[in-house]
Amino acid sequence: MTRITRWAALTAAAALLTAGCSGGPSGDDGENDGRSGNKNDGTALDWGRCKASGGAPAPGGDWQCATLRVPLDWSEPDGATIGLALIRAKATGDDRLGSLLFNFGGPGGSGVSMMPSYAGTVAELRERYDLVSWDPRGVAASEGVRCRSDREIQAAESSVDGTPDTPAEERTYFEDAADFGKGCRKAAGKLMAHVSTTDTARDMDRIRQVLGDDRLNYFGISYGTELGGVYAHLFPKKVGRMTLDAVVDPSADTVGHAKNQTRGFQLALDNYLKSTGRDPEQGSREIADLLERIDAEPLPTSSSGRKLTQTLALTGIVLPLYSQASWPALTSALRAAEEGDGSKLLALADGYNDRDASGRYGTTTHSQRVISCLDDKQRPTAAQARKLLPEFEEISPVFGAFLGWDTAGWCHDWPVPGQHDTPEVSAPGAAPILVIGNTGDPATPYEGARRMADELGEDVGVVLTWKGEGHGAYGSGSDCVDSAVNAYLLDGTVPEDGKVCS
Repeated sequence: MTRITRWAALTAAAALLTAGCSGGPSGDDGENDGRSGNKNDGTALDWGRCKASGGAPAPGGDWQCATLRVPLDWSEPDGATIGLALIRAKATGDDRLGSLLFNFGGPGGSGVSMMPSYAGTVAELRERYDLVSWDPRGVAASEGVRCRSDREIQAAESSVDGTPDTPAEERTYFEDAADFGKGCRKAAGKLMAHVSTTDTARDMDRIRQVLGDDRLNYFGISYGTELGGVYAHLFPKKVGRMTLDAVVDPSADTVGHAKNQTRGFQLALDNYLKSTGRDPEQGSREIADLLERIDAEPLPTSSSGRKLTQTLALTGIVLPLYSQASWPALTSALRAAEEGDGSKLLALADGYNDRDASGRYGTTTHSQRVISCLDDKQRPTAAQARKLLPEFEEISPVFGAFLGWDTAGWCHDWPVPGQHDTPEVSAPGAAPILVIGNTGDPATPYEGARRMADELGEDVGVVLTWKGEGHGAYGSGSDCVDSAVNAYLLDGTVPEDGKVCS
């Protein structure tokens, strides 16, 4: 099962397209806290040459990697530990400000594999910062979780309908969800109850300490914005210069997130259709009709006898909506599908699902599900999802049914309970935090930026708006956005709250 909600950031999605086609106390300042250990000068990390990871070759000589040991359970700081994989490139200039820690989203995205490919986007920031990222706990090289085999994943893609229409399809849908959870439990063991966003926020403060920084300078994208908000809540006095781009709405619960993304992806699809000269309402109806035909009879493809199912087709439509530059690929794929060839939409879906040409799948979606189901307490039932479907389908005839069912299917019969309805991100006393919203963002709709700023608190959240398209704003072609972010991170110049870049 593929989940659209809280997927990785624009940079990760674009890379895939190219390749494939709260719990915890409030008011914690991090000082005299046995859970966080003692500050040191960074010598605890044994930095060395990086190895190849995630199917990508090892990065060049500018990059160093290390493993940091942290408690498995932060309530037992002297107990069992796990290893976190870190990567860094040192600042190129003499006037060094410290380290800038990046999280690229997911949850489940690998910072170790993503950071080198993102370095060109943030080259100006590297002049004064060491660029640092990591694989959060339960992700990739940091005790990454794999819940099922490649063969099992492909079998589920061909047999599980993400928008079940019959009792039999519904039964298969929920049996598959329960089976996935059992696989995660078997693979993760004790770790499964300790991969929450709160756990990772505490890991971030340990990273800050071993890097030798008094305060955390941080750049979070997509899910990384939620992680940044939770860190700010736990350690408000340790917030340095923090930028949150493509903001997850912290006030939305499970159903709220699904509705937000249904609106967001439909808005992006409408804007795409307008760019092709088509009426958005009529174009959406035509795409919905195409998906219904594929649901009844999957399309043949050129990929080793695999067929394009409705769920894979929908996934293939989603990926190019993350970036306006990918819209032509969507046009080509939809045209081919209308002509009876599902190959191009399948290639897009494989990019989203992190499937390579040899049929091997990455573990991003495994980690994403383990983390988000530990975070989220709500468990909507099948009956509740059915009741929601008319509202979701009214919002979007293309994405509504999938995301409506997903509210119940994603964490169905999950082996461990969730921790909260919504994350706590209030951060009274924190330094100003720059919150960037993109009015055309499909995955994290613009409204989430204002809500994040409001929940961070007065004089903390500062909103910068970009009237653009795609997931994320920084590095997406707006000199206005890039200049404002660089001035904030490099010089400490906080833009006026409500500044708009068009």
